[in-house]
Amino acid sequence: MTGSPVSEDDLIARFFAPLAGDGGLGLRDDAACVAAPAGSDLVMTVDGLVAGVHFFADDPPDAIARKALRVNLSDLAAKGADPLGFLLTLALPATAPAWLEAFARGLGEDAAQYGCPLLGGDTVKTPGPLTISITAFGAVPTGRMVPRTGARPGDLVAVTGAIGDAALGLLLRTTPVVAWIGSLDETERSYLHERYRLPRPRNGLAEALREHAHAAMDVSDGFVGDLEKMLRVSGAAACVRVEDVPMSPAVQRAITADPALLEAALTGGDDYEILCAVPPERIDALKAAAEAAKIPLAVVGEVVEGGKSNLFTYHGAPASFARRSYSHF
Repeated sequence: MTGSPVSEDDLIARFFAPLAGDGGLGLRDDAACVAAPAGSDLVMTVDGLVAGVHFFADDPPDAIARKALRVNLSDLAAKGADPLGFLLTLALPATAPAWLEAFARGLGEDAAQYGCPLLGGDTVKTPGPLTISITAFGAVPTGRMVPRTGARPGDLVAVTGAIGDAALGLLLRTTPVVAWIGSLDETERSYLHERYRLPRPRNGLAEALREHAHAAMDVSDGFVGDLEKMLRVSGAAACVRVEDVPMSPAVQRAITADPALLEAALTGGDDYEILCAVPPERIDALKAAAEAAKIPLAVVGEVVEGGKSNLFTYHGAPASFARRSYSHF
């Protein structure tokens, strides 16, 4: 990221002030002022992304910006929250105008698409890798946020979209050419690359989750580990049929070529799909809402009494995993 120096004031005025929503006051003040909708609770979430950890430094800057916002939007969606806006902290190794212009363009387009305007933030220079932190704000009707902690015995376990795309997309970038990669055509490889680079937050399902789900969270660190996190804090367990976990044709083809990739798909993370626990009498309504929003939804198991071990089966046989999820430490 090289180019002519840009002062912090010029950087804000040129690239980010045009993105600011009304509450951001044109980024001309030290703070934002946003009124929560009447009868609503605020929902807040923050995610930090670091070059070389969450994205590749040579990824397109607009894609980096979109991912940084979308991972936060995914958290809001899982809580049943409607976006209100976000704060951005950007730690830059340099200040190349062309890079910043593309970054701001991608950020602004997604902010407009998802109704989540920029409210403020901070920009600093760093000797280390490019680091982005976004704090996003959303609103839910008072008392209606969907917690992780609400899964109950008898609930059905459901998940949106497809699991494993991003994990295999990352492997495509980091693994030498091996047989399973050769089993994919160019369209499938491009699809997996893009799914790692650009999450698809399921904000179109937020209202339906508020109406029908007892518990929900987004799948960021891996399906197996994140399901166990949700069940643990709910004081419950689950029986899950691995063969029912939705996977794209590209992932299925890769697993056929190398069955060991099943574990990578289920535990690798970066899916940003919604995992939820839903009472059986509400599942049809949730499915109908998901279909209307054009969001795939699959039932993969059932919640059982706490104190039992989580049971994963694959075509009737017990399934176990050497690791449960991605971990930074």
